[in-house]
Amino acid sequence: MRFINPKIDLAFKKIFGCNESKDIPINFLNAILYEAQPVIQDLEIIVPQAGVTTCGIKDTYLDIKARINGDKIALIELQVINVSSFGKRVLHNGAKTYSLQLTGEERYEKLKKVISLKIANFEMFSNQTEVISRFVFKEKEQQFDYPDTEIELVFVELPKFSKELAQLETTADKWIYFLKSTSTLETLPEILSAVPEIQKALKVASENNFTQQELKELAKQELWVHDQQSEINLAREQATKTAKLSLILRQMVRRFGTTIEPEIENSIRQLSVIQLENLGDAVLDFKNLSDLAAWLQTNTIE
Repeated sequence: MRFINPKIDLAFKKIFGCNESKDIPINFLNAILYEAQPVIQDLEIIVPQAGVTTCGIKDTYLDIKARINGDKIALIELQVINVSSFGKRVLHNGAKTYSLQLTGEERYEKLKKVISLKIANFEMFSNQTEVISRFVFKEKEQQFDYPDTEIELVFVELPKFSKELAQLETTADKWIYFLKSTSTLETLPEILSAVPEIQKALKVASENNFTQQELKELAKQELWVHDQQSEINLAREQATKTAKLSLILRQMVRRFGTTIEPEIENSIRQLSVIQLENLGDAVLDFKNLSDLAAWLQTNTIE
């Protein structure tokens, strides 16, 4: 048995965004938000307006909006690529969803709490080791909650989750493992199937549950995400290389008290990021340009 990648738009919506299978997102949200307590009893998927594109050619995130227990709104978003200003967009979407609840002359009392759950396929908080982080409005010094904490931000950082199947303990563990590793499975693991909703989600995620046209679309979307990530990685590498190159060239001018000959500078520009880092360390021991030339002679591009 083969499974599709649930971090792709078509699959994500099919698994979590169907009112006919709302027991799946209910169990998922209870596991992530409420430590598997049955706080959420009912849920309604809010379908976006016709013609609104939530993912595809121009976006790198997958989203589902749901009304839970009639008095809260949950935004479930899986961000597959770490794009610039992601944090600002999180705040914007949460605030926008909260404010747009009112129309015309409706009073503020009608506003309902918004829980914005962001599943990040990358690390967001380098100083935080926990997989799940929660943010609410608090007083800065005394850290007590604002009386009307109507917007809550919850983040799940998938790369920080390293548990294997045998190590899964909580229902949240199992759901996070499902999101991160389903596409690598070949059978239905007993530890996941023990949760009926996850077993159902795995059956939905089976390739047998998708038409050939859907599988082609999934492959197309996955390739697009891969290409976007590759372009971003390349751009970041180029930016890093440019910064390191500029620093090393300035170091050499100060070290040798003269400009670098164009031929030598061109050789330096051909170095990889790692080689530039090595050169940055080595230049501190150079006594003259001959040392630099000798180093370049023995450290050519692999």
